[in-house]
Amino acid sequence: MIRSLRDRLLAKPTWVVLLWAWAVSRVVTALVVQATAMWVQEPAGVHSSHPGYLDMVPIWDGTWYREVVAHGYPLPLPLDAFSGQVTFSAWAFYPGFPLLVRLLTAVGIPFTGAALVVNLAAGAAAVLLMWHVLQDGATTVLARRMALLATMLWCLYPATAVLQVAYTEALAVVLLLAFFFLLLRRRYLWASVAVLALGFTRAVAPPVGLVVALHLFLRWRREGRAFLPGQRVSAAVLLVSTAVSAVAWPLMVGVATGRMSAFFEVQAAWGQRPDKGPFVAWLTWAWDHMGVAGVLLLIGIVASYLSLVLGRHGRWLAPEVRAWAVVYPLYLLAVVRPITSMWRFLILDFPLAAIVVSMTVRGADGGHVLDTWPRRLGLVTLALLLGVVVWTVTLLTYTPWADSPP
Repeated sequence: MIRSLRDRLLAKPTWVVLLWAWAVSRVVTALVVQATAMWVQEPAGVHSSHPGYLDMVPIWDGTWYREVVAHGYPLPLPLDAFSGQVTFSAWAFYPGFPLLVRLLTAVGIPFTGAALVVNLAAGAAAVLLMWHVLQDGATTVLARRMALLATMLWCLYPATAVLQVAYTEALAVVLLLAFFFLLLRRRYLWASVAVLALGFTRAVAPPVGLVVALHLFLRWRREGRAFLPGQRVSAAVLLVSTAVSAVAWPLMVGVATGRMSAFFEVQAAWGQRPDKGPFVAWLTWAWDHMGVAGVLLLIGIVASYLSLVLGRHGRWLAPEVRAWAVVYPLYLLAVVRPITSMWRFLILDFPLAAIVVSMTVRGADGGHVLDTWPRRLGLVTLALLLGVVVWTVTLLTYTPWADSPP
């Protein structure tokens, strides 16, 4: 029966299979969220005596996005009543997602429904783009099939519930994948549009800039003196757009509030202080918990991950995609302190799904295809489903003044 269902699905166009996978994963995730709301969620955390799925949509950061949609960003810049210093406020949250949601609420759709529509549509577009990006340059049937499997597995990333609540991950990942799709096809002007939009959604311009630099360097190595024929202007626009993407929102916050450092002061009020030095927060955290063993364990985990990406399991991916798989997690370790939100931040590390599929299908050495790969893939899927339950129950739920954020 299972083999017959698989054969019928594979006989359909790939985009149909992917949308089916996305839809099924959303139903499964919605059931997990609903069960969590009913049996685990503290009523006071969602202001409902009988919490359900819809009560979980505007949870945590969702309350801030709802505030932005309803009332905009606060002016004057909120200050602490006792110290006079900048305190936490909605200015820390990028405007791309609430702007799209506001367009829907303007025609009468409630915030919760509008947030769901935006994120479910963005996620569906993301899986279609991801399949194209992961298989870009694939020369074998195996690589194309692994791209398909990786995209489907990504739908079950443990923090996948964040793609259907009022958070920015779904919008950020579709813009990121649109950027990769356009970059790999050398459509630099359209890629500039994608990266500028991404700059108003998430602070990921620095690793994106490194990917652009690598892409242009690889073209220079291949083309030599005929570098970028007819595309030098558009490539320059892309470089400038990436730089603008990194500073656009902080500058707008500074201009709007009359305090040019306002964005970074608000971020600091939320606890984000990258000025202490790259990687320092994580190394300090590892040392405080386990001493030398903790530092060595952290370094070992990072080294093992890099060896997988740069070794056989990542070799079938486009160089730009592999570069993202390297620079994005390192960027997070460099600028983000050790917080539970790292789990959802890593949902943008989409090549990780491709690495997992390669290890599942081809074994640890990345050699030949294993006869037992369907069974191994089934076990990986079950493990991911368990991860979805654990993440949703432990992190998505909210108990006032006594919880860790998703």
